[in-house]
Amino acid sequence: MKFLHLILSALLRRKTRTIFTLLSVLAAFLLFGLLDSVRSAFAGAGRDIAGVDRLVTVSRISFELPLPKSLLERIEATPGVAAASYANWFGGVYQDPKNFFANEAVAPNFMDLYPEWRLTAAERTALRDTRTGAVVGERLASKFHWKLGDKIPLQATIFPQKGGSNTWTFDLVGIFHESDPKQKDQEDVLFFNWDYFDEARAFGNGGVGWYVTRVSDRNQAGRVAQAIDALSLNSDHETKTQTEQAFEANFISQFGDIGLIVGFIMGAVFFTLVLLTGNTMAQAVRERIPELAVLKTIGFTNRNVLLLLLSESVLLILFGGAAGLLLAGLAVSALTQTIGGALPMQPVGAEIWLRGLGLMLLIGLVVGSLPARRGMRLRIVDALAGR
Repeated sequence: MKFLHLILSALLRRKTRTIFTLLSVLAAFLLFGLLDSVRSAFAGAGRDIAGVDRLVTVSRISFELPLPKSLLERIEATPGVAAASYANWFGGVYQDPKNFFANEAVAPNFMDLYPEWRLTAAERTALRDTRTGAVVGERLASKFHWKLGDKIPLQATIFPQKGGSNTWTFDLVGIFHESDPKQKDQEDVLFFNWDYFDEARAFGNGGVGWYVTRVSDRNQAGRVAQAIDALSLNSDHETKTQTEQAFEANFISQFGDIGLIVGFIMGAVFFTLVLLTGNTMAQAVRERIPELAVLKTIGFTNRNVLLLLLSESVLLILFGGAAGLLLAGLAVSALTQTIGGALPMQPVGAEIWLRGLGLMLLIGLVVGSLPARRGMRLRIVDALAGR
């Protein structure tokens, strides 16, 4: 720490160059924070889902292909099944296409399979008995300032009504709360009656998107899944049944290998950053060769010079990188509040900070090693003679 003033003086020797270098480092770690928050969210998809005793059944060919509603009774009769329900993706938008959130048509007993979504008995009854009834999560209701009794119009992007209208209007009869604070993104969804949806839609009547099953014994989930799939074997609607965690992970994987994509992007960014900051450090050391010789003349050892230059490089990266991660944290918080669960993003927490700090130290040492080695091996006579 006693040489800190020397390090800061060296960094401020060329203020414009230092500022532009810091901005480059800041931009690189801002991008790192944003992308790593997305990667962490995708990587953790399905791990913390409460329903370890729930199975999801979809078409074996494609998630988008419907299954016959008649399959419900056969699933309910399968040994090991405690309860079964069904749902269908709707895909409507509220007022503006930017206001995207999940919205699904669900069976009357759908919410019963999700005890972690707290809904009063009166609200459950209202959803079941109100033809155009809908319930939403508390976070979504707060975002749009909805209250019980409001009418919520959604513009269909997939399912028009039989009369040709794309406007579906729902009556808000309930607001549910997610019991796990870590799963508050589950509140960014709207559910409405499947019966109303099936009666009014212009096509696809009688088909459901997926089935949700609660098993009596979670240890027998694999056997129950095989038995459910055997119901449709060799038919035109063969199914694929898996745990809810596996279903979430497989659904996310349809977007591609997010970790690999992020890795390629950040590899290119940091490679460019190493070249840029490495050139900056090399140029800074070349300009100060006589000064380094003077430092050695007054008693600085080769080790002192090496540590001095490495510290300068590391501090330069740390200042810019920390600022970038701070901005990334603010940006993620703002984006999460704005778009909710439309884009999965993990808060920029301790894990991302630790990875970021490790990269800062590594890059700082890499870009500073060659200039620092040159300064350490500098001969006083040669340096002063060159001056």
